[in-house]
Amino acid sequence: MPIQRRVVIALSAFAILALLLYLLRDVLLPFVAGAALAYVLDPIADRLERLGIGRLAATFVILAVFLLLLVVVLVVAVPLAANQLAALVATMPATIAKLQSIIAEHAGPLIERAGGSQAVQELQSSVGNLMGQGVAWVLAFLRSLWTGSQAIVGLVSLLVVTPVVAFYLLVDWDRMIATLDRWVPPRHRLTVRQLAREIDGAITSFIRGQSLVCLILGTFYAAGLWAVGLNFGVLIGLLAGFLTFIPYVGSLTGFLLSTGVALVQFWPNGLPITLTVAVFLIGQFLEGNVLQPKLVGDAVRLHPVWLMFALLAFGSLFGFLGLLLAVPIAAAIGVIARFGVRRYLASRLYHDEAPLLPEEAPPAVPARLP
Repeated sequence: MPIQRRVVIALSAFAILALLLYLLRDVLLPFVAGAALAYVLDPIADRLERLGIGRLAATFVILAVFLLLLVVVLVVAVPLAANQLAALVATMPATIAKLQSIIAEHAGPLIERAGGSQAVQELQSSVGNLMGQGVAWVLAFLRSLWTGSQAIVGLVSLLVVTPVVAFYLLVDWDRMIATLDRWVPPRHRLTVRQLAREIDGAITSFIRGQSLVCLILGTFYAAGLWAVGLNFGVLIGLLAGFLTFIPYVGSLTGFLLSTGVALVQFWPNGLPITLTVAVFLIGQFLEGNVLQPKLVGDAVRLHPVWLMFALLAFGSLFGFLGLLLAVPIAAAIGVIARFGVRRYLASRLYHDEAPLLPEEAPPAVPARLP
């Protein structure tokens, strides 16, 4: 089959798959969540199998423990976090107004000398509009995740269907992988296996390492802001740690929220405001110099900008389903792109045998005398 026809078939299949994902995004959520859960729990099931426990029994034990922990989190942690988040959102207009008054009081005279009284009013209006738009964007993004993922299925359906799908997939995971491997043409099997191993390594390394980074940073931020005495400090710290899954977004969001709340709460006392800023500076130092190199490392090879774009784009298009698909798809595209670059650098297209132009030719080396 000509290479052009293969490319057309592959692109057509990809376009059809993307269209189906978009059209069925509300229905697919429990199934994709179940597949993601089975993928994450499969190494534990394999380890229990090596200890002599049957696959079916290992699946029962793993899912029972996971569901028990999930129920505890939903019953205890989620209501507390929801109440705190609602209170934080309710106080946001007053916080923005207080920040505007602080800026006008202390920076107003300097700005008025530079640009007149109109400049002070414009600055106040700009700060208020910027903060209001930021809060509105975050709330709209969260609302889109909720409505996009729950439009048809609903939360009850998600909680019921996902464990069932995860159970069946986890029981048959190894057989499914073996079946997919047999479907690959024998002459391409080694290449596909190598690409699959690289994709699997990138996904598992990122999920395992970045989850630990989020947990450690969330705990550190929450404890640090609580020690400072910041209102909603625990909530802001945990939110910053959770959003660290998206590079730079978590630390920046937590820093802006905590600094704004600290200015309103502690002004003109500069010590707790400085300590609030120091918590995030220390957290950033730990993340960049200790946690990321040790826990995530270079094996992932997902550029932060590419990962940020994938999470935001897929989250905007597909809601919570997009967040589940973003990391695997980004990792797969990254691995395939690097494979394509390697093949290109080793191909005749790169090593062109056409004669070099005079200005590109290397300098002549004189013959060695006998």
